[in-house]
Amino acid sequence: MSVRNDFPGLTANWHYLDSAATAQKPRAVIDAIARNYGEDYATVHRGVYRRSSDMTLRYEEARGACARFINAASSDECVFVRGATEAINLVAQSWGGANLRASDRIMLSVLEHHSNIVPWQLLAERVGAVIDVAPLTEDGRIDLDWVEANLTEQHKLVALCHLSNALGSVLDARRAADMAHGVGAKLLLDGCQSVPRLAIDVAALDCDFYVFSGHKLYGPTGIGVLWAKGDILNAMPPWQGGGSMIDRVTFARTTYTPAPGRFEAGTPHIVGAAGLHAAIDYVNAIGIDRIEAHERGLAGKARDALAQVNSVRLFGPEDGLGIVSFAIEGVHPHDIATILDEEGVAIRAGHHCCQPLMDQLGVPATARASFGVYSDESDVAALVQGVERVRTIFG
Repeated sequence: MSVRNDFPGLTANWHYLDSAATAQKPRAVIDAIARNYGEDYATVHRGVYRRSSDMTLRYEEARGACARFINAASSDECVFVRGATEAINLVAQSWGGANLRASDRIMLSVLEHHSNIVPWQLLAERVGAVIDVAPLTEDGRIDLDWVEANLTEQHKLVALCHLSNALGSVLDARRAADMAHGVGAKLLLDGCQSVPRLAIDVAALDCDFYVFSGHKLYGPTGIGVLWAKGDILNAMPPWQGGGSMIDRVTFARTTYTPAPGRFEAGTPHIVGAAGLHAAIDYVNAIGIDRIEAHERGLAGKARDALAQVNSVRLFGPEDGLGIVSFAIEGVHPHDIATILDEEGVAIRAGHHCCQPLMDQLGVPATARASFGVYSDESDVAALVQGVERVRTIFG
């Protein structure tokens, strides 16, 4: 797969291995953003003039593209948000506030991103709910056997990452859904890392909520999607008030539009939706199955090569998808990243917004290389060469 030339941000001899944080943007997305901020720009849902009507159509076409991309039953099940963080907060504040009470329980895992921990802590503190935390298997997967053994009818929600941003491990999401529903709980999946790398079918997964961010899917920042089953979404109360989400406003009483409009208060990120649509079209043109195979292969080669380097410790399963986390004995990950940067290799170093996971692993941080559709074997070679230089410098 050779699409590197589609990405203006990938300058010569620069090896970008931080796609799990944010993906580079193809020219098609950049052009769509420029066009929609330029000659096509107008507001949506309000104007009756032609350009506003055209922009409204494109905005709703973007919603439809998102729905088809994850096999949602209807585009009305997709709410545009700023990103997965806002989507999870929306569910916590709206659905959670309406459905959770004191002594109800929420099941998370030690693998979760902070964005899938803190909103539930805020909700639990407010309503008196209890949070349970599933441990990991030895190879860095969520221990679903433990989840199954510890789920009770007190659990109202299970919220898990579909693909770990720190370890690359993939959840058996359908099994998680069956277990959650077996005790009457809902399942929320954090799809930030899975949507750019796996074919997503929310109907087959049978989850209740699915969230993802556009900027990890080669789209712009500031746009993301909350998907929820239609009956659940339509029963949820609004969580922000303002324009667009209303039906009729009086000082005596306000009524609200049906979903998804009731959750999109104010002027939306119009151009962000257009950019996300272009990103989805770009990914579809390549084929998500090809992307998965490509990233799985590169991650496997990187793990195999790093495993041969003395003093390198690898984290996560051997079949981790698109993400390789590692440490070098006696070297802080920030030093690893700094030296790699001098070699033209950009990786992430830190706790990756997964501090409980780092505590579990017994390290303050890891170095993380993450691949994208534009990555190739030269990136793997540059990474390994840079790691050898780190070892030379630190002896």
